[in-house]
Amino acid sequence: MKTKSILGVLVSGRGSNLQSIIDSIDSGQIAAEIGIVLSDNKGALALERADKAGIPTMFIDPGEFYDKKLYEQKLIDVLEESAVNLVILAGFMRLLSSHFIRYYQNQIMNIHPSLLPSFPGLDAQQQALKAGVKVSGCTVHFVNEGIDTGPIILQEAVPVKDNDTVDSLASRILEREHVIYPRAISLYCEGKLIIKDNRVRIIGK
Repeated sequence: MKTKSILGVLVSGRGSNLQSIIDSIDSGQIAAEIGIVLSDNKGALALERADKAGIPTMFIDPGEFYDKKLYEQKLIDVLEESAVNLVILAGFMRLLSSHFIRYYQNQIMNIHPSLLPSFPGLDAQQQALKAGVKVSGCTVHFVNEGIDTGPIILQEAVPVKDNDTVDSLASRILEREHVIYPRAISLYCEGKLIIKDNRVRIIGK
């Protein structure tokens, strides 16, 4: 019998993607549980969402560590204590080092508000508007040591309207993030994702 996946979710902000994951677990879409929600921001609304759902939370202050590796080792220690086997980045605003990424090789997921490899990094929606593209979207990918260069799991396109602002485009993209992020996590938990040569194959698709 396959062991249920234990998710560890890293957050910094309001946690809308975290909420979509919580709701998807509650509805049975994702066969997993959230073992811990960790934040580098004591005031993150995401922590309140997790508390409300009865999920353990912890604020780990990066300022208490003189070295980034020590901070990340603390994250790893807490994730290990919670038996986490899939790390979910849900608006976590810190870049992870090779130390962390190698420890959880092919076990870290992120969602990015563009159709990668277009517009990686910060301000993806602003990049899209500045480039004048007609279609943007969102991408769920495994995290590697590059900036948004990891193997792509799922993508969904979102049309860019002539009157779009950064906020309006971001809002419509976020709606689709809330759909495809839980779907990607579910595929992982069902053992349906195979990574080879920096590409993801979905079993049965």
